[in-house]
Amino acid sequence: MHPAFSVVFFTTATGAGYGLLALLGVLGGWGLIPPDFWLGLIGMGLALGLIAAGLLSSTGHLGRPERAWRAFSQWRSSWLSREGVASVLTFIPAGLFGIGWVFFGRAGGWVAIAGLLAAVGAIVTVCTTGMIYASLKPIAQWHSRYTLLAYLIFSAMTGSTLLNALLQSFGVGMRTVLVASLLVTLLGSGWKLATWRYNDRQEIPTNANTATGLAGGTVRSLEWPHTEENYLLKEMGFRIARKHGAKLRLITQVLAFALPTLLLLAAFFLPWPLAAIASGLAAVVQFAGMLVERWLFFAEAKHTVTLYYGR
Repeated sequence: MHPAFSVVFFTTATGAGYGLLALLGVLGGWGLIPPDFWLGLIGMGLALGLIAAGLLSSTGHLGRPERAWRAFSQWRSSWLSREGVASVLTFIPAGLFGIGWVFFGRAGGWVAIAGLLAAVGAIVTVCTTGMIYASLKPIAQWHSRYTLLAYLIFSAMTGSTLLNALLQSFGVGMRTVLVASLLVTLLGSGWKLATWRYNDRQEIPTNANTATGLAGGTVRSLEWPHTEENYLLKEMGFRIARKHGAKLRLITQVLAFALPTLLLLAAFFLPWPLAAIASGLAAVVQFAGMLVERWLFFAEAKHTVTLYYGR
């Protein structure tokens, strides 16, 4: 019983991909990043590749992946369906922007409009992903003001760090992008610490007594209602020892925030190509750290239904 890697990778990869796509769409579309075939091809390939890999990995989490298309029909009431619709629609302006910016070497005009629409689509998609979890009232660790903004902050953080590494590797590094990636990484670290502090203080107001309306003692279940663990217990009933949780939180802070911060700071003072190497390492280490952070995000979630099982 553990968080599914498909969902962990999905949220990490798509967050980084959409963050990078949004930045390329705005900066490239308006000519702030000069059109260059190989820079554009690798940048758009990396952004769309991460998004596609994340979306494909999410289908492995479904019981019947061949029926995934049916989720698109529930967009009126389901954030999951809205996410699917938004992710597909975003590929349209992203493709047009990629054609104009990469293959035609153009900026401004319709290319800028396509890039801006791709950025808007990326932001909307990340918001819908965050709302899938923020809207779940039975899970106190997710149903808070921290969840949606965390998805946006982490997407901007990983996307800007990837963009900085890309620009540095082509010798066209921009101080503004480097500063932005550094500042958003610091913001992400503070936001994660605040989220953990909030979650640790959470007290679930419901227990077996209040759920059944019985008083005068402690209500306990004599036996489980079934012989095998169900979906909720597998996905949202994971129990992690406090010492292991503290260790994984430390690993998250080091890999996702502390080391990238130091590497990005070093890139300020190092000459090229050492600055490019430091920037690339920052992106790789941060992505690994976010995989740990996402795993903890799911592992520390506790669904209210687990009270029924004496947890």
